[in-house]
Amino acid sequence: MADPFLYHTGDRSGYGCLGHEVQIEHIKAYVCRPSFFTDKAVIVIHDVFGWMFPDIRYIVDLIAGHGYITICPDFFKGTDPWKTTDHWADFADWMKHHDPMKVDKEADVVLKYLKEQCDAKKIGIVGFSWGGMAVHHLMLKNPQLTAGVSLYGIIRDSEERYNLLNPTFFIFGEKDHTISYDQITLLEEKLKQYCKVEYKIKVYPGQVHGFAQLKPEDMKPADKPYIEEARQDMFDWIKMFV
Repeated sequence: MADPFLYHTGDRSGYGCLGHEVQIEHIKAYVCRPSFFTDKAVIVIHDVFGWMFPDIRYIVDLIAGHGYITICPDFFKGTDPWKTTDHWADFADWMKHHDPMKVDKEADVVLKYLKEQCDAKKIGIVGFSWGGMAVHHLMLKNPQLTAGVSLYGIIRDSEERYNLLNPTFFIFGEKDHTISYDQITLLEEKLKQYCKVEYKIKVYPGQVHGFAQLKPEDMKPADKPYIEEARQDMFDWIKMFV
């Protein structure tokens, strides 16, 4: 089975993180704060490569630089993330033990931490791939989340996935062959029918799964404008509501 992410994760460049790790009840997390006080926070949900993957920590630091307390918890709770040496034929079995729609307890723990320990008043959430599915799920279930951005993640085969509680932005790549254009079209049609809050769907030309979390040195020149556009769109959405 071909690697569905279409980017060579084994060859990522390293990253010198700006934040630090904390222990929150049974969860480890990576946290980065802006240089000034803020009562606004963003939870970042990692992809299948977990909370320690350099790309996701870069995104945490990037969001913190825009003025948010930003945290990426280990939603795998200490279990192994998907590794670059794993075989994609085993991916379905791995997913059975890493369900992105069973993150509610951990989300509540992190929300409590942000409110009680960080004095956060408004909290948004951003997720990539596996994390994008988790964001979609949480925006249907948790009213404490002021706004969400789901990047190339979508809940499939569920009629309950359209009644979002708060504003949600769905970002997709045109050439992501893990998510068909028909699925995106269906999502848009059903959101128009059922969703009572503000939402947005945007597809970025020529982009594959995982495109928006790349660090600058890992970007291809042709993709860079779309990656930067997706990130700016993400920041604009967060700033609008959080």
